[in-house]
Amino acid sequence: MRAVPVDDIMAAVIKKVGVIGAGQMGNGIAHVAALAGFDVVLNDISADRLKSGMATINGNLARQVSKKAVSEDDKNKAMARISLAEKLDDLADCDLVIETAVEKEEVKRKIFHELCAVLKPEAIVASDTSSISITRLAAATDRPERFIGIHFMNPVPLMELVELIRGIATDDSTFEASKEFVAKLGKQVAVSEDFPAFIVNRILLPMINEAIYTLYEGVGNVEAIDAAMKLGAHHPMGPLELADFIGLDTCLSIMQVLHEGLADSKYRPCPLLVKYVEAGWLGRKTQRGFYDYRGAKPVPTR
Repeated sequence: MRAVPVDDIMAAVIKKVGVIGAGQMGNGIAHVAALAGFDVVLNDISADRLKSGMATINGNLARQVSKKAVSEDDKNKAMARISLAEKLDDLADCDLVIETAVEKEEVKRKIFHELCAVLKPEAIVASDTSSISITRLAAATDRPERFIGIHFMNPVPLMELVELIRGIATDDSTFEASKEFVAKLGKQVAVSEDFPAFIVNRILLPMINEAIYTLYEGVGNVEAIDAAMKLGAHHPMGPLELADFIGLDTCLSIMQVLHEGLADSKYRPCPLLVKYVEAGWLGRKTQRGFYDYRGAKPVPTR
């Protein structure tokens, strides 16, 4: 490992964090970063999504207060540390910017191209991608040595793990600063090599895909499959319930990355998963997936 210049270490001190995307992952990252004492700029092109994201953060912090996990004063200070931005220009003075956009490589590349044009040279850029090559994303920026994968688990405030993924060009100071940032959030780091879907999703998503095949082939219905894994393997959620929570479009994207990146037929997305995504039944966020969420309680759709 090469020696890290003192200037690199000084440049890598993180105080102000930008988060691109105010959806489920973005507002969760903003929540934990603000609670840990970082100034946060939450960015989204939609004012409504920003407003909804802040409402979610406020509600989740209030829940933590009610459980005595944080104080009312901590909640108020965390909310005050978050500022909202509809333009990437407002992230110009951030020390670290984490992208949480949709799991489509062309969308992420476009964001990084526009972001790097306004960001200070020493700033670190990170992606919360759950499956896409960090090396390839880094190559689309002006700072591959200051680019890294920081993959949070969902829901961010509750899940203890963060995967750190170095691209081939990621330098040591970027990695060390990112590791220190994650530690300050009170999270545990798992370091992954830059392989498709990293560690968690490399194991989790094929299991979900196999559960969908089990449904597709008529081995069991939705309720039976989820009950089998909850009661037979002590999983907190059944795999089909979990797929709905993650988003079936995200599940499909990750399986496609695995299938294309590793060229192994065992990662072929189940045709039933493809059909649900084509129908727009993406899970909880669209009110229908393997369960229908439009009534008082979820009802299986198969």
